[in-house]
Amino acid sequence: MTDTVLIAGAGPTGLALAIHLALHDIPVRVIDAAAGPATTSRALGLQPRGVEVLERVGALGDLPQRSQSSLNMSYNEGSRTVLRLHVGQAVADQPKQALLISQAEVEGTMRDRLAQVGGHVEWGTRLVAARQDDTSVTATVQTTDGAEHHIETHWLIGCDGAHSTVRKLAGIGFPGRKLLERLLMVDVRAQWPLDKNGSTTWMEAGHMLSVTALPDDIWRVFTEPPSDLPDQLSEREITDRVLSEFSRRSGVALDTVTDIRWASEFRIHRRLADAYRRGRILLAGDAAHIQSPTGGQGQNTGLGDAENLAWKLVLVARGRADHRLLDTYEGERRPLARKVLRATSTAVDIMLPHDPWKRLLRDKVVLPVVRLPAVQRRLWLAASQLGISYRGGPLASASHRWMPGLRPGDRMPDLACRRLDGGRTTLHAAICGRWAVLAADPDITARHAAAAAAQLGADLVVGLTPVEPDAHDVVLIRPDGHIGWRGRPAPDKLTTWLNQVLWPA
Repeated sequence: MTDTVLIAGAGPTGLALAIHLALHDIPVRVIDAAAGPATTSRALGLQPRGVEVLERVGALGDLPQRSQSSLNMSYNEGSRTVLRLHVGQAVADQPKQALLISQAEVEGTMRDRLAQVGGHVEWGTRLVAARQDDTSVTATVQTTDGAEHHIETHWLIGCDGAHSTVRKLAGIGFPGRKLLERLLMVDVRAQWPLDKNGSTTWMEAGHMLSVTALPDDIWRVFTEPPSDLPDQLSEREITDRVLSEFSRRSGVALDTVTDIRWASEFRIHRRLADAYRRGRILLAGDAAHIQSPTGGQGQNTGLGDAENLAWKLVLVARGRADHRLLDTYEGERRPLARKVLRATSTAVDIMLPHDPWKRLLRDKVVLPVVRLPAVQRRLWLAASQLGISYRGGPLASASHRWMPGLRPGDRMPDLACRRLDGGRTTLHAAICGRWAVLAADPDITARHAAAAAAQLGADLVVGLTPVEPDAHDVVLIRPDGHIGWRGRPAPDKLTTWLNQVLWPA
């Protein structure tokens, strides 16, 4: 019998996980405490890695057509621009670009895809308790009418954000620290004479204000208020404070503001869960890690979590792998989250210093270096998450950092391919939640695909040949786009590797 999965949280992470599971007929329920979909959101962008994740499960839709991709970021001290970053220009040669679009829009497209594969979100359903044993989890949920219901499931996945109920019920610690004490934020519609293809940030003695252009003349403005500002401000008080500060910093009048879309306040923390798994309960996305929004890493790291966990959960739920395969989810993703947290925390400390000596270091050392085109390119490639590798991890322990070329654990770039029936496709489009076997010769591809299918299931394997082959190796590519196994034609060796992964000794 196929295992069932309960996902708490219908944000991008939970939706991506649910889509992947539903694609492979894993019974899945998605619950969310909110009364309905969010119409406003904190996250504004999809990095190239996030774009790939959505493409691989058919959930990208028309988001590229509705987004901005060539972005400018300006940093000002008073009226002087001290740094200008051209995001699209720095990585214009990359096949995937960052997309500036509201998280609410991303979630809407993903819900449409979930509906296409037979799933839906149960809104107004709050998780209140969970009890697990060796074979199942009993979850207690409360609906908006106050009624409580019990859900029996084999796996409970917490995708329910920074204040995760799942994490608390599992007893998993969430240590960390504050990065910024407080931020106030508003979304407004206005006609402002600012760059509509990016963002402008004013830095003033550790006191930051930033404005980002969104489609339809919407602007997102957020600022770090003074420490003596009272707590629990009303939306009107937040709006007045932010807009008056914006006008003072920018010199732009407020007479063209026609609509206040949203006002809120939040604090930026850096936190990492002590564990990603406790028995049959697992965490993903903000439930497992939170960081500064600098670089747009939060939503994208969550999407990567979902994809990594999904393919492993599919195999376990189908009885094709031992449950210990799920331990490699934490083994691969938690070290990555730690690096992301460290990088985004450092960016906040550098760009928004409170100490005079740190501001001097930023202005005299950091900013001149960051102005160099080569440095900007490296920064944006790092932010894109396209360079993520699991070399040395639990599924690629033999791949060392210094080994040349693409090795097990590395992300496999997208490339033009032919299916075994001769039809044209691309690697990432063909994956669609499956494993891909790639070899220059169709016969060799077919033999290795059959060997993989014997272990994984025929519907989870696709055979491909590159349109422009450049090697004689056979490559087995995981559903998350990373190389699992690579070697000279030898179906028995591929089978041996799969057995070691699926059924660890």
